[in-house]
Parts: sequence; structure tokens; C-alpha cells
Amino acid sequence: MTTCAAPTDPVRSPWERFGWVVAAIWLVFLAYPVGEVLQTDASVPAQVLTLTLIAAYAGVYLLGWAVWRPHALAIWVAMIALGAATVPVIGIESIGLTPYLGAFSALMVPAPWWKATTVVSALLPVLSLVDGDFPAFFFLMVWPIIGFCAAMRVFSELDGRADAARAELALVAERDRVARDVHDVLGHSLTVLSIKAELASRLIEVDPERARAELTSIQETARQALAEVRSTVGGLRAASLEAELAAAPRMLADAGIETRVVGTVADTDPRHRTLLAWVLRESLTNVVRHARASTVSIELSPQGLVVADDGVGCSAAEGNGRRGMRERVLASGGTLDVTGSTGSGGTRVQVLLP
Repeated sequence: MTTCAAPTDPVRSPWERFGWVVAAIWLVFLAYPVGEVLQTDASVPAQVLTLTLIAAYAGVYLLGWAVWRPHALAIWVAMIALGAATVPVIGIESIGLTPYLGAFSALMVPAPWWKATTVVSALLPVLSLVDGDFPAFFFLMVWPIIGFCAAMRVFSELDGRADAARAELALVAERDRVARDVHDVLGHSLTVLSIKAELASRLIEVDPERARAELTSIQETARQALAEVRSTVGGLRAASLEAELAAAPRMLADAGIETRVVGTVADTDPRHRTLLAWVLRESLTNVVRHARASTVSIELSPQGLVVADDGVGCSAAEGNGRRGMRERVLASGGTLDVTGSTGSGGTRVQVLLP
């Protein structure tokens, strides 16, 4: 018999490294086949040979748990051969070796072989019916042990699949997060660059100095956007509400939009300022791109944020930007409400946070 241990895994835990020690404890039950050998009428050389085979059986079994784990299937075959070699002396009593065989098969033999080898190991005791005497302890002890070890193998494999599924879901979630961050950074920065480039092109004839200043600002914005993309992909970027609030009037003014701010950053909950910065950035980007507004109102409060414009309203379809805002807000336990439809005369984005 043997104790139940986890199946072979690339990561060697202390239990896997020293499981052979626990397995060795159960070798004490080899005293029964050894006793059968000593009680037979076989010659002394035959008894010595059979005892040697049993010792080899135990040695191969332990080596299979310890240093020969990659060769578990071959170990199982060798154990069958050594067990069968004891039959000439102890006869059907050699089935007393099958508990070790079954447990080793269930826990150590690699997939997909372990299922077949475990069934074979469990059925070997049925051969005792040839002698007309089936030991009751197989019903009470051996088969339950083999079944328990097989169940452990199944649960271990299911747990491994669950871990792999969780890792895959975490990877997908991280990809979505990076995609949202990159979308927010690039969407905002490219919108600003487009506005400034258009402004510079209009000013280049009437106000060259102002046009030169806008071109310099374009260079700075491009460098900042590149740095933000790099830090976002590296998972290091965190939006700043102070910076977004300070940049908003300048960006909107370049687009010919007047800005009105109610409240300050100090009025907001410090726990949610990074989230509010992302929402403010995406909301203002949408205003510049789609609203054709003349004024924008930004209201900051302990409950969250409201961004309202007097433009043409928002379309019914939810794009990547708005979807990203909603996912961020919901993940923080808040709600996002976007009101206003095409032709309604404005859009109102409200974020309420706990």
C-alpha cells in the first residue's frame, strides 16, 4: 500500500520531493508477502530469490517516487513483472503487492496512460477467483485506497485546469486594461495634436509667432504622448486629476470651446481621483471630436464628476471610449450615466462613486 501524493508536476513542491519518505512507511505491509514466502515449502534458494524479488519490487517502487519519476510508466511495468515473478513461490498471494501498484499508477504514471494502468492494477486482484478465495480486505481497504488516489489525481488535474483558466482570464483582463489605457492616451493626445495642427495651419499666414508656438506645443504634446504610451504599456502610468483639470481649458480653448469649472480637486474623494482623471480625459476628447459644442461645464464633488456640453448630443451607439469609461467606473463600484441623444442640444456625463 502507499499514501496518496500529488501527480508529477513541473514545479517540485516539498511534498513531491519527499513524498517517497511517506510512501516508504507503507512498505511495512510487505511483511505479509514476506511471511507467505517464509511459510511455503519452497526450497531455500527459491525463497531467497523470491525475497530478493520483493526487495527489488520495493526498491523500484521507491525509486519511482523519487529519482525515476519521469519513467513512471516503465516503473509500473517493472513492478508488474517483479510481482508476477513471485507467483511460482507464493502463488495467488502475490496479489498482496497490487495496492502499491494501483496507488503508484494513479498518482505517478503520466497521462493519458494512468487511467488504463490504474484500471488494470485494480482488476488484478480478481485473478484470486481462480483459486476460489477472494480476500475480503480488498473490498475494505485496497480498492478504496486505489479509488481515493485516482480521485485525487482527477481533482489535481481539474485544479490545474482551473488555474490555467484563471491565468488566461487574468491575461485577458490585463490586455483589456492596457487596451483601454492606450486608447485613452492615444485618443486624447491625437485629438489635441489634430486641433493644434489645424490651428497652426490657420495662423501661419496671419500670426506666424502664434503658429510657431502651436507647432512647439505639438512637439511637446507628441513627446508626452509617446512617454505616456510607453509607461502605460509597462503598467506604470497613473492618470492625474490635477494635470487633466489644468490641461482641459487649454485643449478646449484650442478647439474654440469655453470651459467652466465648478469645484476643485480637493472636493473629490482621493480614492477615486485616478478614475475621475480617466473619465474627464475621455469625456473631453469626445466633446472635441464629436460634440461641436461652444461651452463645457466640469463639476467636481465628493460624489464624483459631471461633464456637460451644449453640443449636438451623443450617438446611441457606445464606442470603445465610452465602454472603457463604463467598465472602469463599474469596477470601482460606481455608476456612469450618459444622457443626451443626437440633436438634443448637449451631452451630460455623470459619474457617481461610493
